Amino acid sequence: MYPRFAKSRVEDALSDTRVVLISGPRQSGKTTLATDIASDKTPYLTLDDATVLRSALEDPVGFVRGLDRAVIDEIQRAPDLLLSIKSAVDEDKTPGRFLLTGSANLMTIPKVADSLAGRMEVIRLLPLSQAEIFGKKSDFIDRAFAAQKPKSDHIVLGGDLVEIVLSGGYPEALGRKRWARKQDWYHGYLEALVQRDVRDVAQIDQLAIMPKLLSVLAEHSGQLTNYTGIGAAVDLNHVTTQKYVRIFENIFLVHTLQPWFTNRLKRLTKSPKLHFLDAGLLAAMRDVSPETVQKDKTPFGPILETFVFSELRKIASWSEQSCSFSHYRDKDKNEVDIVLENRRGEIVGIEVKSSATVSGDDFSGMRKLAEACGKKFVQGLVLYDHDQVVPFADNMFAAPLSCLWGAP
Repeated sequence: MYPRFAKSRVEDALSDTRVVLISGPRQSGKTTLATDIASDKTPYLTLDDATVLRSALEDPVGFVRGLDRAVIDEIQRAPDLLLSIKSAVDEDKTPGRFLLTGSANLMTIPKVADSLAGRMEVIRLLPLSQAEIFGKKSDFIDRAFAAQKPKSDHIVLGGDLVEIVLSGGYPEALGRKRWARKQDWYHGYLEALVQRDVRDVAQIDQLAIMPKLLSVLAEHSGQLTNYTGIGAAVDLNHVTTQKYVRIFENIFLVHTLQPWFTNRLKRLTKSPKLHFLDAGLLAAMRDVSPETVQKDKTPFGPILETFVFSELRKIASWSEQSCSFSHYRDKDKNEVDIVLENRRGEIVGIEVKSSATVSGDDFSGMRKLAEACGKKFVQGLVLYDHDQVVPFADNMFAAPLSCLWGAP
């Protein structure tokens, strides 16, 4: 079993918080982590079981009554159960009473967010990071905010890098040897997700259109989000398109990366960027394999950017720094792919390149970002397919993509 570096965060939360929710996409390892943490004496109940689900839906109060502690899996299938859990933990405030897992973002449901405020901690669990696959905890984000030179002790280049990027992080897909079998798993996963989980989180009129919309979104990953243009491809208006994209966000398939801004600059774009949360899933949807990349590397760039975004999100889940994610782009099209900002307002910029060379021009957007941030700008990194860290200024480096899983 792969190590999950979020485990210590879950255990810490259970020691002082009444309800802990491990939230993330299906098949990312939530159930495995929850049952690993819970003792054998803790009841385990999954709402994927039809009988258990019926009981939770028909009598949520009776379902929770008498449970001293419990692991409840796929809680999004019966969100009203959370109101009964609230009542139970208000009567008995013992920490760690309920460990929940959910494959949908429950905090977007107002009555859920309000009812469990101060009583529940949410910990995100995305598919496996490369650091977890290699078994060494990455301190990439902490080093960047400490203005330390990036480093890696496990360099991966060229075709090997393409292989790990396109494989993604879902354990089931990683266990398959042949590439066609990996992609078969991803397509089956998506089909099941759209048919089941979309119904759990939203009542929509046009369920049949969701797979086609998801395919259109795959072609727009890494680009500025234009809901009108995306919707036109499937005959939806921009309002409905935005609503349906939020549904995909709520089940952790995609993420809209908001633009970074400052009141000192008026010429910044206001458009978010769209990213899938797993590069393997995106590669399967775009029918990109190591063989196709060998013939034409053009499709690899957007998938690599999604891979880096996803890896950074995973690393952030265990880093000492608590940081927000955004992107930078001004009206002159100077841009930085990913901007990290910690609670002190300090900024780290990340630019992604699929090539093995970097020039000063690749830092043009980074320099604009640094000017806008002033003393708050800590470090700018252009990640590329090489094994050398090369300084381009006092606080800017070209660094191997492998630094993402560099060990302390």
